[in-house]
Amino acid sequence: MVVKVTALQVAERAGVSQSAVSRVFTPGASVSKRMAHKVRAAAKALGYRPNVLARAMASGRSRIIGLVVAYLDNYFYPEAIEKLSNALQERGYHVLMFMASKTSGNIDDVVEEIMDYQIDGLVFASVALSSTIVGRCQAAGVPAVLFNRRQDMEGVSSITSDNFAGGRKVADFLLGQGYSRIGYIAGWEGASTQRDREAGFLDGLAASRRNLFAREVGNFRKEETLAAARAMFDKPADQRPDAVFVANDHMALFVLDVLRAELGLRVPEDVAVVGYDDVPPAGWPAYDLTTVRQRSNLMVDHTVATLVEQIERPDGFVPREVAIDGPLIIRSTTRQGR
Repeated sequence: MVVKVTALQVAERAGVSQSAVSRVFTPGASVSKRMAHKVRAAAKALGYRPNVLARAMASGRSRIIGLVVAYLDNYFYPEAIEKLSNALQERGYHVLMFMASKTSGNIDDVVEEIMDYQIDGLVFASVALSSTIVGRCQAAGVPAVLFNRRQDMEGVSSITSDNFAGGRKVADFLLGQGYSRIGYIAGWEGASTQRDREAGFLDGLAASRRNLFAREVGNFRKEETLAAARAMFDKPADQRPDAVFVANDHMALFVLDVLRAELGLRVPEDVAVVGYDDVPPAGWPAYDLTTVRQRSNLMVDHTVATLVEQIERPDGFVPREVAIDGPLIIRSTTRQGR
């Protein structure tokens, strides 16, 4: 029969009070390094493991943040989620991740399941919210933040890059390089990132009295993006764009594969390609993609600060929309980057 070791036994072995043991194993609690070392050494020697869930039930705080993600195919999200998880852990919180559909289809069910874990806050990444979900969070007193998405709803903070400004930068750059037949391959139409990037891009073209030459939709998915690239470029030279802006790097890499491997087009001599995000493969020599960089470190910092403030200092908190400017990274898929 296994005898369960108690916090009192750990305290006696370490020569400290039982409350000191409790503080050592309470995320975010103030405790000296010397004290923490003594207590953890005693706990390890005795085989003691604290019941974190029981403590959370007693205190009313779980120190758990629910993270809802729609898809992880895009390199941007695994990297950003790792940074977000590490940043929250540094503040004494832990992340519980749930997968949901890209549209609002099953998110209500996912949120209901998450609420059962008595979470302290929610981060929604790459998903669409309904007013029902927002109301559910507010009624339960659970703070929520949108990461890399924004929606015009009261009571919800959002942290994004400045997608409109980024799209405008791409248009200004391509026009400045002398491209005249400029195309666009869109992502999922329901995403604010897609809408804002395209709106900024079209605004830049309109400012120079230029129209979009061609448009296809890739929906942020591989097969649809491949089909969109073939539809746009598998035609005579004068009927295809001489430059294309793709709504994110994930799709832009597939576009480059179609252009080079399937259609035998030269980049950037026959067509220039620009993406958005600056994911790691965009900088690989095989792609060397011109793109707008999402400053994920700053996005994560703002997300964590906004969420923790809502949790720990809710009185007087005012929801905020943060849009972080991102630089255009010029590489060899456009003329200037050669």
